Amino acid sequence: MSEIKPNDKGSSEESAEEQDWAAAKAAFDNLKSNKPRPPKPKNAVTIAVSSRTLFNMKAERKIFEEEGLEKYVAFQQEHENEPLKPGPAFPFVKALMNVNTQLRELYPDNEELFDIVLMTNNHAQVGVRLINSINHYDLTIERFCMTGGKSPIGYLKAYLTNLYLSKSADKVIQAIDEGIAAATMFTPDTEQELSDTQLRVAFDGDAVLFSDESEIIVKQHGLDSFFEHEKAFENKPLAQGPLKCFLEALGKLQRKFYAKNERLNCPIRTFLVTARSAASSGARVLKTLRSWGLEIDEALFLAGAPKGPLLQKIRPHIFFDDQMFHIEGATELGTISAHVPYGIGQKYHKGKLIEQPKKKE
Repeated sequence: MSEIKPNDKGSSEESAEEQDWAAAKAAFDNLKSNKPRPPKPKNAVTIAVSSRTLFNMKAERKIFEEEGLEKYVAFQQEHENEPLKPGPAFPFVKALMNVNTQLRELYPDNEELFDIVLMTNNHAQVGVRLINSINHYDLTIERFCMTGGKSPIGYLKAYLTNLYLSKSADKVIQAIDEGIAAATMFTPDTEQELSDTQLRVAFDGDAVLFSDESEIIVKQHGLDSFFEHEKAFENKPLAQGPLKCFLEALGKLQRKFYAKNERLNCPIRTFLVTARSAASSGARVLKTLRSWGLEIDEALFLAGAPKGPLLQKIRPHIFFDDQMFHIEGATELGTISAHVPYGIGQKYHKGKLIEQPKKKE
């Protein structure tokens, strides 16, 4: 997995980039605008969202699938002055913007902020409706990537993406294969009232924050072998999973609030919601986080109990899990959830092995 921000440029290229940004900042500062200036990508925590996660585009998608691209583009143009309705990532994006507002109050010249990028394979002709919708809701999204029907995955690293959210499982798998934190978003069956003052992010542990090494033992050898393994390797940190770097990025921003003695008022709160048992296998998880220098605000060990009811109390803006049955249980009770298609868990559903398609000879 990649670090928070890759940086392999030469010093001369970096110097030229700094000069470009200094010139851009000076030009922006000379303009009268109430909109905040976007941060430098190398300093920001970049969240790339697809248009179908940010907005509810079910009706438009149906036109595309049933009537084709030309009808779809024509429909979008005809309705470009009608704002699209919010999608599953919308509350998450609003919460990110709130954190930015509070960071700017504490650090007026700070550029360590969330930067939201619209990453879509939509055609540029659809861009007007997307822009109008973003402006309608007063979202701070200035950077777009519209690839005209091609996959946007190749642009994620160029945009220095820390997290990619999409409705397409195939694109998410491609992003994870590229070492980028990514998840497939699902819309909950019911709506919950979410905090408008605090960003709440909930993570599963194995195959999300951590690798699937322990989950492999559970699936292949059973719980007793898993408990023995975790006890034997309690002091050996787990390998990192696909979302570890995103938790790391959140922690970096949290520490900026702590440095101003604002820990109790920090607008970012993180949760570990794991099916592990605390006494039998919890110590290794907590020691792993400690070895990484990362904190988690709340750790909930459920010992196999359903996650949905607990998440209903937490009310996160987003919940990441690698197991679809946990995603299904969470969305049924109103939690906005994001599936991380990583690890051995993708071969199982509710503990049972999914029959794999036979390979062609």
